[in-house]
Amino acid sequence: MFLKVFRDLCRPQWFAIIYAVKRSTGLSVPELAKELGMSYMGVKKHCVALEKLGYLDTWRRPKVVGRPEKLYRLTEKADEVFPGVGDDLTLAILEAAGQLESNASEKLLFSFFQKQTEKLGKRIKGNSVVDRATSLAKQRDQAGHMSSCVYDREEGLRIVECHNPLQRIFDRYPTVERMEEQMFERLLNASVERSVIKVSGLRRFIYQIHTL
Repeated sequence: MFLKVFRDLCRPQWFAIIYAVKRSTGLSVPELAKELGMSYMGVKKHCVALEKLGYLDTWRRPKVVGRPEKLYRLTEKADEVFPGVGDDLTLAILEAAGQLESNASEKLLFSFFQKQTEKLGKRIKGNSVVDRATSLAKQRDQAGHMSSCVYDREEGLRIVECHNPLQRIFDRYPTVERMEEQMFERLLNASVERSVIKVSGLRRFIYQIHTL
């Protein structure tokens, strides 16, 4: 819902660029122009404006032949564009609970993930791991995780997410990473390995699903 409101209120080209770059590890102006169906100069103009505002920065990707290619990627400032889940209030409650009882914060988070597992378990469709992973990615995408289920022969089956609305809570309580991993395992009935790839202001959350 937040992303829809944001898209409606901001310049549509800016939203399209930020959204496309968020789902990548960096895109060149020609790549953005092709993906968005816009002119090279139009994309370039918007990227320069977003860079001046601090939402994009650039880096050079080496090429086998020729000069390195200039790519745009998001900065940490762009994190504020994407939804969180009442971080300040949630963290305050968790910290207050932790002051009352040493493990209270973790217990509350464990209960949260139990309830999430129950709720998602009622919505996920499919009998095979692939079908359930696809359905789970769809549910997570609707919840703001920018999630997709992908498969290839080299990497196998995995869910890839470009945003974590709970990131500040994950940063404060690292144990929730395993709680989320266990939630995926229960929902998919398969072993899952969670990893994070960080590049500048971009994070990729990879859930490798082991089907054998």
